[in-house]
Amino acid sequence: MSYSPPSRVRRNRSAFTLIEILVVIIIIGALMALLLPAVQKAREAARRSACGNNLKQIGLAVANFESQNRCYPASRKPTPPNAAGVVSGWSAQAVLLPYIEQSKLHAKIDFTRGYEEAVNVETAAGTVARLSAVRVPTYLCPSERRDEARIANGVAEHYPLNYAVNMGVWFVYDPQTAQGGQGAFHPAGTLKAGDFSDGLSFTLCASEVKAWQPYLRNAGLTAYALRSIPAPDNLSALGGELKTTSGHTEWVDGRVHQIGFTTAFAPNATVSCESGGAVYDVDWTNQQEGRSASVPTYAAVTARSYHGGGVNSLMMDGSMRWFADDTQLGVWRAYSTRNGDEIIPDKDHGQ
Repeated sequence: MSYSPPSRVRRNRSAFTLIEILVVIIIIGALMALLLPAVQKAREAARRSACGNNLKQIGLAVANFESQNRCYPASRKPTPPNAAGVVSGWSAQAVLLPYIEQSKLHAKIDFTRGYEEAVNVETAAGTVARLSAVRVPTYLCPSERRDEARIANGVAEHYPLNYAVNMGVWFVYDPQTAQGGQGAFHPAGTLKAGDFSDGLSFTLCASEVKAWQPYLRNAGLTAYALRSIPAPDNLSALGGELKTTSGHTEWVDGRVHQIGFTTAFAPNATVSCESGGAVYDVDWTNQQEGRSASVPTYAAVTARSYHGGGVNSLMMDGSMRWFADDTQLGVWRAYSTRNGDEIIPDKDHGQ
């Protein structure tokens, strides 16, 4: 009988080789590179949708305010002068608080006193904060890159916003005559639906703006000097005090550079200003409302968005519109006037 050696049993391998691991890593990396843009696009679409929903809530608030008061809110509700003679002014956004389910916060406001004198409030987190530093979610876009309080002397002083009311094209307010601009809101205004001869569906109510927007203010020029709107590249030549970390950072303050926008320039227009070796994209206000009894307020406060390509906007009838960056300037301005009698081309009605 012949002898057969025992067969060798081949053991199953229980681990990957280095080459196999590297191949798997490469495949995963390739898949991530393909999927990441799609995921980011989906996230941005969700943020843009949430932004539009915020504007719709503001639209309902404006409509409910008008239904109850038979007029629209003023952009700035002035208060009596304080001991220093300063006339403060509460914003339209502050007045609208009870219509966006912020009645408790609204109840803490004494509209006969300036927001600088407002009482401290207890937040939902159980902390105590200045009223002006309370975060109002409806007024903030999910894409805002600096969703944070503005700090002064180590204390949260103000909270920003991303939805500004329509203050017209260029002219905002004349303190000598109390005349306001052609927008849907102006200081101490009591505009009614009948004042919108262009139609509520053809008049802007609010639009997106970026918080922490640098701006020039208080150049103090005359109305004659501002009879025409300069080009964006020439705006900073009008002068003024440069504020680099203040624009649209105070939802309580009814001045145009904090809670308003104008259509002097197209959406997301770049307005360069060089200072101290740095270049800023700026807004411009000739005179802060309430700071002078004679100097008029003109302003180029541009609608801006982090969504890219345009801005979400709200019309006075509550409908939503997307205005692209390349919207014709004449059309953009026509939508910001309530009684300009402009003829807007049919192709722009459903933009």
